[in-house]
Amino acid sequence: MDEIESGLDRQPVRPKGGFAGPVLVVLVLGLMAGAGYWYLAPRWDRQPATEAAPPAAFAMPVEAVGVRMGPVVVEVHAIGTLRSNESVWLAPEIAGRLDSIIGEEGTWIAAGTNIAELDSDVYRAELEQAEAGLRLSEQNHRRATELVAQGAGTQRALDESTATLAYDRAAVELARARLAKTTITAPFEGILGMRRVSIGAYLSPGDPMINLEQINPLKLEFRVPESALAAVTPGRPITITVDSIPDRAFEGEIYAVDPLVDAQARSVVVRAHVPNPEVLLRPGLFTRVAVTVERRDRAALVPERAIVPLGEDSYVFRVVEGTAKMTKVRLGQRQEGDVEILEGLSPDDVVVTDGLMKIGDGMPVAVVPPPS
Repeated sequence: MDEIESGLDRQPVRPKGGFAGPVLVVLVLGLMAGAGYWYLAPRWDRQPATEAAPPAAFAMPVEAVGVRMGPVVVEVHAIGTLRSNESVWLAPEIAGRLDSIIGEEGTWIAAGTNIAELDSDVYRAELEQAEAGLRLSEQNHRRATELVAQGAGTQRALDESTATLAYDRAAVELARARLAKTTITAPFEGILGMRRVSIGAYLSPGDPMINLEQINPLKLEFRVPESALAAVTPGRPITITVDSIPDRAFEGEIYAVDPLVDAQARSVVVRAHVPNPEVLLRPGLFTRVAVTVERRDRAALVPERAIVPLGEDSYVFRVVEGTAKMTKVRLGQRQEGDVEILEGLSPDDVVVTDGLMKIGDGMPVAVVPPPS
């Protein structure tokens, strides 16, 4: 028994289950992690270094147009009002009852046409009375003349008859004039307006009855600043437009300039005649006036969008051998989206119109057609 127990004491004691399994698992996982890192990590040390090639030269695409030669009109602009060339309110010169109205409202009438009649009975009777007195005066003057020739009459009687004859002749002329004024006529050709009275109304001298307007031609009145006084001379052409006919312009001509300059507004009144054969224009219309001062038939024009303002100066970008050249220019008149170039460009130059914000002086550019 002792030998058996001593033999058992010499055998090593092992833990239950052992430790070889966990150690093996840890080793396998470590090997897998190392292999993955080696495969996925950047391989700078395994790739040869290379230098990046420089980018090719780039030309900025822009739109451009050539300088256009065309006419330019230098104008002075103003605001005006159309007025009748002649305008009058027809009124009686004598008192009387309105007997008839011959002219119709809104109709054209010629000069001298009868428009209205006053009751003429009283004035006709006055004329007959004056004519009777004249006949008596003529007889008395004839008798006085014969008596003086025979030596039976006095010179005083002859002188009195002569004066009476002259007085009665004047009375007849006065009566005839009053009778004639019972008929109211048109002093000039024109269009009748709207009457203010009716038949049977009693009118006093000067009571307005109906207006008469001569509207062909029309009279245009407008003001210009005193700085433009030298440009608005009689005979200079003008062009007007009105809001009621926006798609049409009308021509006219200055005929008078007020010699007095308004000291408060620092302006001068100008009048012009505007032909109106179609009677499209009417007195009182508001007008926009353009006075033609000068016309240049061959002016250098570029689109307004080609101008680059810098401070008080203006520039354009010329396209010269594929390069944008910033060029200072002096501007003239502006008209219909174009601007006149007085200095800085020649007729064969090409200027950039679109893409100005993306280019600078000396930058390569490529002209592309505008989008359709």
